[in-house]
Amino acid sequence: MKSRSLELLITVGLLAVLGGCSSVDREADTAFPGTVLRGAGATFPSLLYNRWFSTYEKDHAQISIRYDSVGSGEGLRRFKGRNVEGKDLVDFGASDAAMEDGDMAEVSNGVILLPVTAGSVVLAYNLPMVEGELRLSRRAYTGIFLGEVRGWDDPLIAEANPGITLPQLTITVAVRQDPSGTTYALTKHLDAVSDQWRRQFGPRTLVDWPGNAMRAKGNEGLAGRIQQSIGSIGYVGYEFAARLGLKMATLENRERNFVKPSQQSSVASLSAVQLPHNLRVFLPDPPGRDSYPIVTYSWVLLYRNYPTAEKAREIRNLFRWCLVEGQNYAPELHYVRLPVDVTDKALAALNTITPTE
Repeated sequence: MKSRSLELLITVGLLAVLGGCSSVDREADTAFPGTVLRGAGATFPSLLYNRWFSTYEKDHAQISIRYDSVGSGEGLRRFKGRNVEGKDLVDFGASDAAMEDGDMAEVSNGVILLPVTAGSVVLAYNLPMVEGELRLSRRAYTGIFLGEVRGWDDPLIAEANPGITLPQLTITVAVRQDPSGTTYALTKHLDAVSDQWRRQFGPRTLVDWPGNAMRAKGNEGLAGRIQQSIGSIGYVGYEFAARLGLKMATLENRERNFVKPSQQSSVASLSAVQLPHNLRVFLPDPPGRDSYPIVTYSWVLLYRNYPTAEKAREIRNLFRWCLVEGQNYAPELHYVRLPVDVTDKALAALNTITPTE
């Protein structure tokens, strides 16, 4: 009973703090003499967004940008909530899972899906006793996430790693507990390569994972859990794994080649698929000898019509900068610079944003 009471007090206190922060933010927004742009969503591109927005603000003193890295699912909810609740919850959302037609139909002001960056989803692991490059075949890593491959010395792992001594250690699978575009990118891939995964789960942003999975919130939270847990493996954006120095598995791709996650292998994957007119494309199992198998675009969710000419203009200016000058920051943070043809299509879509007034 004491522990439950303490838990409740902590929860109430945390909510009070968060509520206070929201109040302070709203007061700060009201006091700011220029234009405030609020966004929320994906954690996958958050390191790049933080760099973009802080850099942009330095050169544009009349703009304040607030981005809440809350996950793709929550970002979509807030983006749609603008119309449902009759007030501006956000000016833009962000997701690694492009909106479905049904979701877009609920937004009366219209929707533009704007691809602004891309990257790879890696399988990061914590095995300090294993030296060298760990390879995982398609059968091995789908088996891990299906809960069928449970030990690091399993024959499916051993056969792809001759000469490496694998420990007799139980695999702890680390997964996201919040609706996530990173989860969607992984499960979209598993759906493409595994009949069993397709029958049981399919692609989704939130999964009732089999077995005793270790759960965490956000890419940063999940990467931290892997770093702290020997014997664990989980899926995170490449940039978060690289930031913490986590080991990343080399994965078997569609052509049966084992490919490391890198800028080059992600670019090879993106080059294999043409972006359609609606700017919504998925790469569940990209072809190509050098393609890394789990890659995704990341989209900003914009309204086609904004309430004022000023808001429409500032949104266009901000994301035009992100699509052009902002791409220079992508490689150093381990994201992928958008291909030129993708940038051109995104800029054309951005120019269609208009005010309602």
